[in-house]
Amino acid sequence: MKAIGNVGLGSTSGLQVIELPKPIAASGEACIRVHAAAINPTDTYIAAGRIGQRSQAIGPPFVPGMDVAGTIDHIGPTTLTALSPGEAVIAIVFPSGPSGGYSEYVTVPIESVCRAPKGVSMIAASTIPMNGLTALLTLDLLQLDPGASIAVTGAAGTYGGYVVELSKRAGQFVIADAAPSDVDFVESLGTDVLIPRDDQFASHVRSHIAAGVDALADGAVIGNTAVRAIRDGGGYAAVRRFESPLERGIVLHQVWVDRYLRETSKLAELAGLAECGDLTLRVADVYRPEQAEAAHLRLAAGGTRGRLVIEF
Repeated sequence: MKAIGNVGLGSTSGLQVIELPKPIAASGEACIRVHAAAINPTDTYIAAGRIGQRSQAIGPPFVPGMDVAGTIDHIGPTTLTALSPGEAVIAIVFPSGPSGGYSEYVTVPIESVCRAPKGVSMIAASTIPMNGLTALLTLDLLQLDPGASIAVTGAAGTYGGYVVELSKRAGQFVIADAAPSDVDFVESLGTDVLIPRDDQFASHVRSHIAAGVDALADGAVIGNTAVRAIRDGGGYAAVRRFESPLERGIVLHQVWVDRYLRETSKLAELAGLAECGDLTLRVADVYRPEQAEAAHLRLAAGGTRGRLVIEF
């Protein structure tokens, strides 16, 4: 089968089309014929073998890809599931060595799969799993009541946009940042207060809520300067490792999506929201497999709004 991998070690560049054996689903697994794989920043680390001890132990080729949409090819023996071959699905993948989502076929635990949203293209559906589950986990960790306030950095990004929409559905008051070119989009997500995206994030937030917000979802990874926007005893959700000490009783929530790799109901919830139009899916561009390296370089250059997607 065709896959996209890095055959070197320690480099984020060098993605190329390679041939690998088609995987066979074991008990408890499904094999998916991948039609679309979304590209995430995390994929650049996976491509270099820098994420996951299993990948480092196995060695190259490193095949990235945590988000896929496709159809069920086959299901492992003795696996009990309501899914059946031929069904359209989305799945979150935990890559290890050559087993990432940038492949024509990939095997995943059956709990990592759910039916794809109806009326949504495979390309758009592939943007849901990793960022959507990360956003859901963020809010589950923060445990905000309806009416609570949350600030979101990087609201124009995929993760940030999902946090805004999910927070509004849960009844929270949302303050989000946006660059001038992103204002209309971030407003369309339902944001209550829009603030400029600059180095005065905390000051902007406190100009609207003097005591600070109940929680912060830091999608732009601003870190310490953004933490000042949080009230005493509030919550800080970090999507990258955060090691600085927090003061004023602020609680750190490290948001690692691997906690939700097998949360089928969570993934299905996201698919349902996308199906009814309550989750905004954005595709920036579509690439062929042989263009994967160019897509990674474009992502690294910054400024992309929506996900880049590889179509198989």
